[in-house]
Amino acid sequence: MNDESAPPKSDSHALQPLTRGELFLLLLLAGIQFTHIMDFMILMPLGPSLMRIFEIEPKQFGLLVSSYNFSAGITGFIGAFFLDRFDRKRALLFSYAGFTLGTLACAFSPNYMALLISRSLAGVFGGVIGALIMSIVGDAIAVSKRGRAMGLVMASFSLASVFGVPFGIVLANRFDWHAPFLFVGGMAALIGIAAAIYLPTMRGHLQSRESRPTPYHVLERVVTNPTQMRALLLVALLMLGQFVIVPFISPSLVANVGFREDQLPLMYLIGGGLTMFTSPWVGRLCDKFGRHMIFTIFGLIVLIPAVAITQLGHTPIVWVLAISSLFFVASNGRFVPAWAMITSTVRPEARGSFLSLTSSLQSIAGGVASFIASLIVIQGADGRLLNFEIVGYLSAVIGIFAILIGRGIKTIDA
Repeated sequence: MNDESAPPKSDSHALQPLTRGELFLLLLLAGIQFTHIMDFMILMPLGPSLMRIFEIEPKQFGLLVSSYNFSAGITGFIGAFFLDRFDRKRALLFSYAGFTLGTLACAFSPNYMALLISRSLAGVFGGVIGALIMSIVGDAIAVSKRGRAMGLVMASFSLASVFGVPFGIVLANRFDWHAPFLFVGGMAALIGIAAAIYLPTMRGHLQSRESRPTPYHVLERVVTNPTQMRALLLVALLMLGQFVIVPFISPSLVANVGFREDQLPLMYLIGGGLTMFTSPWVGRLCDKFGRHMIFTIFGLIVLIPAVAITQLGHTPIVWVLAISSLFFVASNGRFVPAWAMITSTVRPEARGSFLSLTSSLQSIAGGVASFIASLIVIQGADGRLLNFEIVGYLSAVIGIFAILIGRGIKTIDA
């Protein structure tokens, strides 16, 4: 297998360090990713409040979650045909500005329908942000250090969980549900200004002498490449397995387990806090022992909490937090090597297009998963959420398929 999963013996224990310039770039990208992730994540713990305030059912809440995904998926697909024609910096700044405006629109939405439209608007621009960030990492960071680079950027997920979401819930409890979106929008505006000043131009992928491919050739290049098709399938499976569960974790803890809404930040605080340490550690493991091995290990571990967290009744809070924390750590642990593998299946001149397609599929799969879960999970007469355990089993089956697909991915920059 053309794979880096077995690193050279001579230097397997001497990892080349990231330079100061690379660290600064990664931290700036992590800041952008932080607001992007927090904007998406904050809606889910607000589920119990929004379902009560708007008097909506799980199906309508699932649509609210998936609206962002579907609009992001559409623009991500369109962006696949154009992203590699532009400087990465300009493309990222344009998308991030639109995302910021969409988030601020959420902050001033007066009702359910306005929030639904604003979430879709944020998704229109947010759909390519992740792809652009991963493209910049893939272009700027050598493959020997890419696992650690992905670990640092994806630590923004941890920071969003340990600080962003709990703080957003506190803001919502202290003021109202509009406040978290106002916080994210304001922070995104400040980070956008910093990115405009300090983010370097990235035009190296434009130096290829190849003519700019047409949309047909972009699709043909991916469809005829078995490795890239396998990478796209892996993305779809990971998102399906993740988002049949995630949107309804907070509502189920309130309705089924007996959590108070002001206790929900504990889950994100502890789980996210742990992944802040484990994410860079997993990145180092990837560079040292191989991405495929680490992906398989964490892919198996995550099956345990994925099933357990969907079957909880009245349970002591300590056990609930232990299970949810393991779910956070294991989920993040498989995404770090997965993205390191995916970005290594395509050459720089085509990386933006491919990762935009990947982001599109990621968003659509997440939206489909949320919508499927909203059809399965129903609210009983006593307010409990029923059938949640079914999506847990579904997630486990999908996770097993993801492991099998991931182990077969070959990289071009081994």
